[in-house]
Parts: sequence; structure tokens; C-alpha cells
Amino acid sequence: MVPRYSRPEMTAIWSPEARFRIWFEIEAHATEALAELGVVPRSAAKALWDWWATNPAIDVAAIDAIEAVTKHDVIAFLTWVAEQVGEEARFMHQGMTSSDVLDTCLAVQLARAADILLADLDQLLAILERRAKEHKFTPTIGRSHGIHAEPVTFGLKLAEAYAEFRRNRARLVAARADIATCAISGAVGTFANIDPRVEAHVAAKLGLSVEPVSTQVIPRDRHAMFFATLGVIASSIERLAVEVRHLQRTEVLEAEEYFSPGQKGSSAMPHKRNPVLTENLTGLARMVRSATIPAMENVALWHERDISHSSVERYIGPDATITLDFALARLSNVMDKLLVYPERMQKNLDRMGGLVHSQRVLLALTQAGVSREDSYRLVQRNAMKVWESDGQLSLLELLKADPEVTAALSAEELEDKFDLGYHYRQVDTIFDRVFA
Repeated sequence: MVPRYSRPEMTAIWSPEARFRIWFEIEAHATEALAELGVVPRSAAKALWDWWATNPAIDVAAIDAIEAVTKHDVIAFLTWVAEQVGEEARFMHQGMTSSDVLDTCLAVQLARAADILLADLDQLLAILERRAKEHKFTPTIGRSHGIHAEPVTFGLKLAEAYAEFRRNRARLVAARADIATCAISGAVGTFANIDPRVEAHVAAKLGLSVEPVSTQVIPRDRHAMFFATLGVIASSIERLAVEVRHLQRTEVLEAEEYFSPGQKGSSAMPHKRNPVLTENLTGLARMVRSATIPAMENVALWHERDISHSSVERYIGPDATITLDFALARLSNVMDKLLVYPERMQKNLDRMGGLVHSQRVLLALTQAGVSREDSYRLVQRNAMKVWESDGQLSLLELLKADPEVTAALSAEELEDKFDLGYHYRQVDTIFDRVFA
């Protein structure tokens, strides 16, 4: 975790103190269920909860000191709790294995992290919807391969982003449900020394579902899908960030990041206004995606469990969620304050002498009885003249002067094909689909 790219609420989920508090709740709820089943004295559960009611400080340093001797984090924690609670603490962890605690805790942490990320997505979606509707009919050029293609609107670009992030939200909801499972099933998942009702009790108390079948651990395909979902969200962040970066290029300059009073762009060149936030988002997206392959490699554990997944998850759990939380918040800020320049969009749209209308002429020629091959040839030979003049020539005027073209289409019919509004007839339909 890099403090520069983290926010307090998400970071707190992964603190040692927060982890130990979840561990205690798992152990105490399990002891409570065991007491109800008559396996341990009710006084044991009461002793644990009475101590917990005092809101005790978690002495992370003391637990770490015990672990330095035991070389086992869960045993170190249980030893420390026993020192605080007293003799009744011996009934903790009856029939359980360390992974019952570790995996259930990780499920709680990832579910809580997902809730924050869902709130982040909701904020971003609200901003994208507002900005999309603001620029619903703001004309701009659509580009394929980075080259002018046909007219679109800036609102449509933002509607595309909205729809993508809405899909991401649905994916994260599903991934959260998939990851939020509890396993209190013993050494190899057979409930040999603990009743399945204990697992059900702990799951209900922690807001989890029970794992239908586990080994010593919760199956790691669940975790792989969770981190894969984070990776997809990160990729969507990068896609929108790259769009902004391109639009801010000097030669394009159709939109740019907000440049605050007193902000500096370069230590050497005072004129610079660089897209540093979206460049940063591109890098952060790479870091989130870097968690996906290790998470998938964690699926293939030996038999009922090995420990090769553990060190990986101690990295990627905090790092991926903390980084994605920061990135979503930063993207929301960028899009909320994005400076949009409709005049520059129109200028760029008009820059290449009407080439953006070439398809309409092609189609009109075919409908007038000219073969598609000849229609393409006629439009292309005039379009290339415009291209090679760097937009100084007019495609419409060249077509009007081409006798093979005017043999099929009148000047009035040609002019009709250069109507910009024609391209926006279905914008309302698309917006209804996206925002209904």
C-alpha cells in the first residue's frame, strides 16, 4: 500500500487492528454457537463478550511478539486473547482450524472493500450521467484507428463510459456475493470436530453465506473472480483516462483536466498543462490488473490446501482494493471538473473538408443505381484529394465537379448528404437505452 494512492476508509479495513477484531468476532461467535449446542460452557462465551464489551485496545505489538516465538499468527492471537480473558478462553477455537479464521476474515474484508468500491462506482456513474446529458448534442468527431471517422456527440462518448461502468457495477455486485462466504468446517472441511450449525451461526452474524463445500480453505476460484472483476474495472478506468489524455493533446484540445490556480505543469516549461491525473490513472490501472494473474494462480492449491496462496493474498487484498478505491475517486474528480471545448470540437470536425460525410455519398450513389465498387471508387478518388490537401479542398465541391458523380446525384442531393444533424437522429434512442 502506497499512502500517496490510498484513502483512509479503505485502508482501515486492512489494518492489523481491524483484522484482529474480525478474528475475535469469528472466534467469539463460534464459541457462542458451541455453547448453545452444549459443547462448551455458556460462561466461556460470556467471558469473551464481557471482555469485548470493555472495548479493549488491540495490542498489535504484543501479538507480533508472541508470533515471533510461535511462528504462527492465529496461535499468537489466541494466546494474547487468553492472557486478557483468562481461563475461560481455553474453549475458543474448539474443532476449528486456522483457515476457518483467516478465510472467513478475508471474506469479511473483501465484502467491506467491495461495499466501498460500489459506493465509488455510484458516485462516478452519477457524474458520468450528468455530464453525458449536459453534452448530449455537443457535436464532435468519432475516430477509428485514431483517424477521423464520422460525427458523434461528446455526450455519446460519456454515455458509453456510463454503460461500461454500470456493467462493472453489476459485475462487482456478483463478485461480492461470490466472495462473501464463511467456512468454519475444520481441518479438511469435513466438520469432523465441529457442528455445521456453528458455521451457519458465524455466517449469519457476519453477514456472510455458508460455503457449501470447502477443504481446509474456501475455494480460490471465488477470489480469482473477485480480483478479475477489479482488473476489469481498472481497465475501464484506463480506457476513459486514455480518452481524456488524447483529447487534451495540443493538436486536439477538445477537453482537458481542470488546471487549478497555482498548479504547475513542468519544472522547466511554464506553459505546460499536462494530463497528469489521467496519466496517473493509467499507471494505477496497471497495478490493479497485476493482481489478477496471481489470484488465478492461487486456485490450484495442493489437495485440501497448501499455503502458497497466503502470501499472495496478503499483498493483493489490500493493494488492489486500496488502489482501485483511490483510482475511482480520482476519476470521478477528473470527470466532474473536466473542461470541455465545444468550439474546438466543431473546428476539428470541420477540419478535413467534409470527409466525415463520405459514407452517406457512397450509399446514395448505390441507391441511385451505381455499383458499390464504382460508388466507392468515385467517392474515394475525390476524398483522397481532400486528404492530400490537408482539408483545404472541399469534398462536396469536388463531388459536384465530378461528372460521373453528378450523372447519378444532383447538387441538391449531394448537399443533403453533408447535413451534420443526420448523424444525430438516433441519439435520443441511444440515451433512452442507456439511461432509462
